[in-house]
Amino acid sequence: MKAYKVIISGGGTGGHIFPALAIANGIIEKKPEAEILFVGAKGRMEMEKVPKAGFNIVGLDVVGIQRSISIASIIMNLKFPFLLIKSLTKAKQIVKNFNPNIVIGVGGYASGPTLRMANKLNIPTLIQEQNSFAGLTNKWLSKNASKICVAYSKMDKFFSKEKIIVTGNPVRKDIIDLRTKKKEALAYFKIFNNEKVILILGGSLGAKSINEGLLKSLELIKDKPVKLIWQVGKRYFSSISESLKKSEFANVTATAFINRMDLAYAASDIIVSRAGALSISEITLVGKASILVPSPNVSEDHQTKNAMALVENKAAILVKDSSTERLLEKALYLLSSEKEYAMIAKNAKLLGKPNATEDIVKQVFKLTN
Repeated sequence: MKAYKVIISGGGTGGHIFPALAIANGIIEKKPEAEILFVGAKGRMEMEKVPKAGFNIVGLDVVGIQRSISIASIIMNLKFPFLLIKSLTKAKQIVKNFNPNIVIGVGGYASGPTLRMANKLNIPTLIQEQNSFAGLTNKWLSKNASKICVAYSKMDKFFSKEKIIVTGNPVRKDIIDLRTKKKEALAYFKIFNNEKVILILGGSLGAKSINEGLLKSLELIKDKPVKLIWQVGKRYFSSISESLKKSEFANVTATAFINRMDLAYAASDIIVSRAGALSISEITLVGKASILVPSPNVSEDHQTKNAMALVENKAAILVKDSSTERLLEKALYLLSSEKEYAMIAKNAKLLGKPNATEDIVKQVFKLTN
């Protein structure tokens, strides 16, 4: 009897990699004997993150089309067709040799050649699209995909309606139920005297515009019963720490990276965040009021489209990247407006998809029965 085998392909960012790992772990939970192989792009973060999570990965020499105008970009674009042909050839060899029951694409450079070759070899494929605006690779692959798992409604403008399953995005398991973690969270972040907590998430690298906007407006929370838990990012940590020491803001905790995100979510009253697909999925899952600041530096402005999916449902407030000095003003207003605060938190919770991983894995098994 043939072993149950799955290839998961894609990556490039945490927004692709972490859902991919969640799907892999979901498959292993249901079928411990399953063999899973990841296919990524050489030099991208999946080549480091996937082995750390305990899975095997092979890399393709694939790159994306460079949109910026520079000598390096022009050279890379000239190489693109040759690297694509090389990647298609290697992907075909990988798929043929591994002989999987199904190939799953999570977006990112590597998923293109891998799923394309799986289709040619008549192996079923499933796409997981994290964003509310489909990426070019997934749009291209969708024509031959068996099923497409999405996180947002109205995705039939990108994909065939009959292939779409609204599952949500897989997220870390430790945030699914935070009710029992509140006390531990308050102690962990040293929050006392019924302080209200504003959690600022700029990502592990940090968001420069959010950091700068906050520094300009910190006086708004001085001597107020408010605690700021601020993930500033590694590259900005030392400079912001120095600024905070000089200003003596006792109610601001700046950190390069938050290791216990479950406790950060449990402690928070309001979340200020970029509008990446994974961040939004976590915010809706924990059911918190949020202020979203879409990054202007992403393809197709997809973070604004992600954020609008919540804003249109009165489940978040949007602040433009050019107006970050107003973030604390908006947060304080929301904390003082109990009715609006409660409505936004409630609506966010209604959009959460706690069973996303399980629902995607069900589709995987349906296609391979």
